[in-house]
Amino acid sequence: MNIDLIKCHGSGNDFLLIDEMDGRLSFSEEERAKLALSLCNRESELGADGILFVLDSEESDARMRVFNADGSEASMCGNGLRCVARYVCEKLNKDEAVIETMKAHLQVKKQPELFPEIPTYMVEISPVSFQLKDLPLELEQDTLMNQPIHGLSDLAFTALSVPNPHIVSIVECDDIQSDSQKKISEYVNGPNPYFPDGVNVSFVKSLTKGAIYVRTFERGVGFTNACGTAMSASSLVTCLHGLNVKEQTIEVYNNGGKVRCVVHETENGYWIELIGNATYVYRATIQLPDLSEGSFTVSSKDEFEEENAQYAKLGEEAQAFIRQYM
Repeated sequence: MNIDLIKCHGSGNDFLLIDEMDGRLSFSEEERAKLALSLCNRESELGADGILFVLDSEESDARMRVFNADGSEASMCGNGLRCVARYVCEKLNKDEAVIETMKAHLQVKKQPELFPEIPTYMVEISPVSFQLKDLPLELEQDTLMNQPIHGLSDLAFTALSVPNPHIVSIVECDDIQSDSQKKISEYVNGPNPYFPDGVNVSFVKSLTKGAIYVRTFERGVGFTNACGTAMSASSLVTCLHGLNVKEQTIEVYNNGGKVRCVVHETENGYWIELIGNATYVYRATIQLPDLSEGSFTVSSKDEFEEENAQYAKLGEEAQAFIRQYM
């Protein structure tokens, strides 16, 4: 079997995008998991944080399914959704679309460039819930708002789903540079009494008014250059702490570059605009002799050099800004 794919990234969070909209390709659930384990392996010729499967949708312009590098399926991925937004909008010759995800149908829209010559898209991050049962987080309370989790850490966390589960802590530089995030994250994503399904863990440092730095340990992946839903959740939490303001742009810096977030509050709750790059790295065709085994060879690979070069410049600018405050 031959599979055409695009290596892409949002804020350095990289994916392999596979189009199933034309019906030529179709995978079972077991095959999707095995493909993710095989193709995303960093020791292989490809390697990625996950696979974005783009399918037809009965109610929206397209449907996105996300499989992490460990073979698990994610309910949502903000950085991946931007890549899918670009792919679907360009495929359908539109500037905006609606993408079906596991738990919601989300608006996506082409935006003015975040940086010269970098395709930029806004994606809707919702629904948002602070109910612990929606993560789930097993504590004898309904919500966790800027509180320590007894027996886990002295750091204060806010728990929320967007809709995948996150815990967010506002910290100082010493906490980010320590190994405490690694210890906490590995514990809550292994056998533990709090999070039966694991959780994304973010440490957030306020840089200036309207600018934050976010470092995330992503469930099913580990430390990533960036996690879109984590940056969105972190932006919301900083607004709740009074560090930033709803309805105003927040510049969110990460190890992969930066995005912009805008937190909105309506009578139905919160939702977040996540605005950032959707960069293509290369097109490739792979050959899989047997899907069940997962072994593959890359038969062709064509680079998108100009976009990669421009994103590198954005990354350099972002890192220079972070160094002023970290």
